[in-house]
Amino acid sequence: MTDFTQHLAALGPIAIALGAAFEGQTAVIAGGVMARQQILSPAVVVLAAALGSGIVDYLLFVLGRSFRHTRWVQKVSTKPAFYRALVLIERYPAGFILSFRFLFGLRAAGPVAVGVSSVSTQKFAILNAVAAGLWAGAFVALGYVFGPVVMSVLESLFAHAAPVAAGVAIVAVVVGVAVWRWRVAVAQERPAP
Repeated sequence: MTDFTQHLAALGPIAIALGAAFEGQTAVIAGGVMARQQILSPAVVVLAAALGSGIVDYLLFVLGRSFRHTRWVQKVSTKPAFYRALVLIERYPAGFILSFRFLFGLRAAGPVAVGVSSVSTQKFAILNAVAAGLWAGAFVALGYVFGPVVMSVLESLFAHAAPVAAGVAIVAVVVGVAVWRWRVAVAQERPAP
């Protein structure tokens, strides 16, 4: 094992947990790729991703629960969209809690909205743990299954990284000089006040 893979094996679970907590799917898929490359155990990757996601979503739920009686939350809850969301949560709490991680735009708002609802803390905690495990397993599996494709794309990108970077740098310098010369020419053409 190289030094880099040793560092990945040692720090990978922490990075995956933090990535799952704050960024989302990309870190978890990357963990699946690492599992495919046998750098980390698939079970460790799923556990790290589920913990990162589950803990942050529980904290967001607690924030929603703690501040649901404030004037700001009361004002927001009178809006039609928020009211419809709460009705949906009240009608299908388990379905909403199990699915909000998979729905774009609801990752942070979902647990806060559930915190404002009448769903019990115990019910949310249990369903949140189940949902975090399902979510982590699904995205780790994606990374694991498509790991060879991801690795071949990364290898081809890195093989051409130096020439591409040099080309981008040259274009940036040429464009920068052209813009600078144009601005100087425009400034010289303006009459003095």
